[in-house]
Amino acid sequence: MRRVPYTGVALAWPLVAGPSVAQEVIELPAEDRWLEVDFADVYTVGALTGADWEQFGDVQTVAFDGAGRLHVFDGQASRIVVVDVTGRLIHEFGREGEGPGEFRSAAAMAVLTDGRVLVGDTGHRAYSMFGADGVFQRMVRMGGDPRTAIVGTLVGQPGQDALISQAAYGTEGTAVQIRNNAPLPPDTTRPIERIDLTGEEISKTTIAEAWLPPLADSMSTGMVLNGVEFKIPRPLAFGVGLHWGVLPDGSVAFSDTTTYAVKIAAAAIGVRRVYARPIPPEPITDRFIRADQERRIRELEETPDEDLGGATLDGVSLENPATVRRRRLRRIENLQYGDAVPVIRDLGTAWDGHIWVMRRGEQPTSDGPIDVISPDGRYLGSYPAGATKMPAAFGPGGLVAFIERNEMDVETVVVKRVGGP
Repeated sequence: MRRVPYTGVALAWPLVAGPSVAQEVIELPAEDRWLEVDFADVYTVGALTGADWEQFGDVQTVAFDGAGRLHVFDGQASRIVVVDVTGRLIHEFGREGEGPGEFRSAAAMAVLTDGRVLVGDTGHRAYSMFGADGVFQRMVRMGGDPRTAIVGTLVGQPGQDALISQAAYGTEGTAVQIRNNAPLPPDTTRPIERIDLTGEEISKTTIAEAWLPPLADSMSTGMVLNGVEFKIPRPLAFGVGLHWGVLPDGSVAFSDTTTYAVKIAAAAIGVRRVYARPIPPEPITDRFIRADQERRIRELEETPDEDLGGATLDGVSLENPATVRRRRLRRIENLQYGDAVPVIRDLGTAWDGHIWVMRRGEQPTSDGPIDVISPDGRYLGSYPAGATKMPAAFGPGGLVAFIERNEMDVETVVVKRVGGP
């Protein structure tokens, strides 16, 4: 066990792209104002015994277009399902393959306002564009070093032929494909970028350089390429995540510190506004670390052999459960920690410009209340802890979508409307 100090950097504003601008800091009230959860059920898709199209294997992403149509990206089946505002199937498209319109290694999906769909494919090293009718239109090449392909989280920029993306090697939600032992330069920040799709090859503009906290020692993947062991950076336990969303004007709201600081940034300007609440992060002490490791060990001891993970082939484990337990125990004992538990656990942005901010709960690993900040920077109130999850997608007219599992452990997508019909 080792602690990696942040040396105060987590409390500072990040470097930003563009000219230096005055950053307006808006202090939000400390006291919570509780909101009533008023969500109207709209529809649910996904069923074990339903039609073939709604038997999902692995829902990776969901997104709405400007007409309120829901797009579901099933990574296991390499397909995209599109349903109307009542949950009825409109069409589905996509399949594995080498040709145009087929997916070699689909990593992420985004939907533009007009219904066009972009799929980032590390195998093709391109973004495949489909029309609102699901028909393949063209590919936009990634460019850069042809030996590498990196695709991060993608969100369509409202009203533009562009995406907003965040991709840093070794961070959650980033897919990397490497050929011929290509070197990957170490990231020094976590850039949030605008990806222009109008040409044959993408062009990028940096919106903000979010802070990249220290990483723990590299972790082996168990893969050896041409005699070289392949390793990835290991994030710290309770490390500082990068939580972000796109606002209606194309700017982004993001959080990249241990403190309660939601930053608003735009291309060529950088961070122009910060929303802050006086909610301090919990320090990580030696006592905290001992309690956390004891909790992790208890959970490991209570985990059945069949749920331990490890190498599998066709769903059958290739490793002795005792071997897997020993390896996971070593990882727990060697965990590295930062200085504090971040206050913010997640962030989302609604189509009308409201910002949803999920805080940590009573326990360091639990979800807490969700604060709602208005487009003009006012604190409107908070949904109590456990009253609602953070939506996986926001849509027009107050639509929100949640990826859930039902009582049969079947993956479903539940669509609701905030504030009722």
